[in-house]
Amino acid sequence: MLRGAAVASLLLLASAGAHAQDANIDRLRQFQTTGTPLEIPTVPQTGEYAEQLRRNLEHVRLPQGFRIDLYAVVPDARHMAIGTNAGVAFVGTRKSDVWAVTDRNRDRVADEVKRFAPSIEFSVPNGPCFTQDGFLYIVEHNRVLLFPAAEFFYESPDVAVEVVVPQGELVPPEEESFNHGARVCKIGPDNKLYISLGQPFNVPPPEKLDLYAEKGIGGIIRMDRNGQNREVYARGIRNSVGIDFNPANGELWFTDNQVDGMGDDIPPGELNRVTQAGQHFGFPWYGGGNVRTVEYQGEEPPADVIFPEVEMTAHAADLGMTFYTGTMFPAEYRGGIFSAQHGSWNRTTPVGARIVFTEVNEDGSAGESKVFADGWLLDTGEYLGRPVDVKQLADGSLLVSDDFAGAIYRISYSNEEQ
Repeated sequence: MLRGAAVASLLLLASAGAHAQDANIDRLRQFQTTGTPLEIPTVPQTGEYAEQLRRNLEHVRLPQGFRIDLYAVVPDARHMAIGTNAGVAFVGTRKSDVWAVTDRNRDRVADEVKRFAPSIEFSVPNGPCFTQDGFLYIVEHNRVLLFPAAEFFYESPDVAVEVVVPQGELVPPEEESFNHGARVCKIGPDNKLYISLGQPFNVPPPEKLDLYAEKGIGGIIRMDRNGQNREVYARGIRNSVGIDFNPANGELWFTDNQVDGMGDDIPPGELNRVTQAGQHFGFPWYGGGNVRTVEYQGEEPPADVIFPEVEMTAHAADLGMTFYTGTMFPAEYRGGIFSAQHGSWNRTTPVGARIVFTEVNEDGSAGESKVFADGWLLDTGEYLGRPVDVKQLADGSLLVSDDFAGAIYRISYSNEEQ
């Protein structure tokens, strides 16, 4: 009886908390204050922790002319969205924080890191993305919020917000999982919102496939910016945590993480290219590349499976990616893809923890892939950092997020003697 009463009390508290959050969101939607303290705590950017991160960066190897510096200390830093007006970096996490990172004096080092929208309780707000006209989307585990004029309102605790996909409607609540629940998003050239939805399993059971195909779980969905006209854009994807559009032709590219437990060297990681809506990329019949999964070995794969443009090192954990459109870097990098490899967790000899560059040919296909930045993985197998995402600043430099070290780094280039 005591246990039952305790459970009932917890359910009541959770319900009360949810109602309070709904009321809080409603106040913000009406541009009303919430009573949140005006002073938002900040993350210290100086001290021994920051200095040690700088010392760690001495291990990172880059091509000649490039350098890497600590841009900001940002706890649990995951995917980033760079503001289109003031250049504020909004940084998601797999926990409950979204961070606003500001370089106020434009010395290319952040001066302030503080929580964004502190009155809102986020749940795995991994995926922020910006529209060209300055609207910030944040994709959580099972909700999508929109923040108009985020770069204006972020200075105070109360922010303008709109609910694009209500809680529990991005995926069915019964399909919420602690595994593969970190979403990413991007606004496409068609002005629609694209969201990747990882499926919860290493390899899903057959009875889940029809539901997942219908909802776009294990795929990429798209919808109007107001959440209407949702559709499944791409299927057969295990867990994509990196998407971007080729500015030359508007095609969507994405990374995908391969099946675990099949050995150190198979299946390969993937960098994929979508050339038209509705394409199928092979999972779960294929675990990565053209390697068949044990669970679906005897089953006929869908017709016209699209295999990856690039097969990456197995288990290196390919995550965030971005097309480079800047002019700071040499011409050979323009129009190519920078992608982050988070590093392996299930390999006899660890691999990854690096940034990879992939050339993109004039016909839109992938060219050569090569390691661009590495050194976060020591010969001892220890990680100094684990890159998650790559984004471009207005000056053409790159930001790299690292959730292990809790940091963002800046990679810049100069043809002058270093």
